[in-house]
Amino acid sequence: MPTPVYSITCLSSERIARDVYACTFTRPSSLAFAAGQFVLLDVPLVDNPADVQPRAYSIASAPQESELLFAIKLKDGGRASRWVAEEVRPGTSVAMKGPFGVFTLRSGTSPLLLLGTSTGIAPFRAQLIDLARSGDRRAVDAVFGCRSEDDLFWVAELQACVDALPAARLHITLTQPSERWTGHRGRVQTIAPSVVPDLAARDVYACGNPAMVDDVKLLCAGSWGIPKERVHIEGYI
Repeated sequence: MPTPVYSITCLSSERIARDVYACTFTRPSSLAFAAGQFVLLDVPLVDNPADVQPRAYSIASAPQESELLFAIKLKDGGRASRWVAEEVRPGTSVAMKGPFGVFTLRSGTSPLLLLGTSTGIAPFRAQLIDLARSGDRRAVDAVFGCRSEDDLFWVAELQACVDALPAARLHITLTQPSERWTGHRGRVQTIAPSVVPDLAARDVYACGNPAMVDDVKLLCAGSWGIPKERVHIEGYI
């Protein structure tokens, strides 16, 4: 069966961190998706709107929410970066195809470790909300990593998501924080063993920088002792 194509319309676009925009769009009434999936947006070239190329974005909104939320990272010279910064406003329409992907939480009782860097936190926002609304009681540790305080976003919202679960914790870590920062320092995979004592018992989900997810795969196969069938990754460029 062909993948559905929809036209969605921007409701809001806001810069929420140094190089991240949060964009909300209308949700087609027939669109069904699972928390953790992604879609393709047909992104036009600003100087030549007829030149369109697809870009993949995780859906940050939960399946129960009425709008579609995306966290879009700006990259120097990026087609989508310029489009989002210069063209996307309330009323802007774009073609969307999907959903796609299998980066979804497996059912069961095993505790979860969610590792996300920058906009790689997007699918975990959806999944944390979905866990709470389904009454899931598993232990969950979410580790959110960014470069500095200026790169952080959704911290209060993510904290509210974990607070809605009976056994969940949020850990924020920065690789280049200011001297004022009192939280964790270092990469998500570096601090994970110190904040999650039962690491070997976890189902691991990692989303973000490809170097991070590759490192997580190696750590799971090595010192963390987690079999590959319990390791799930989604790499962002």
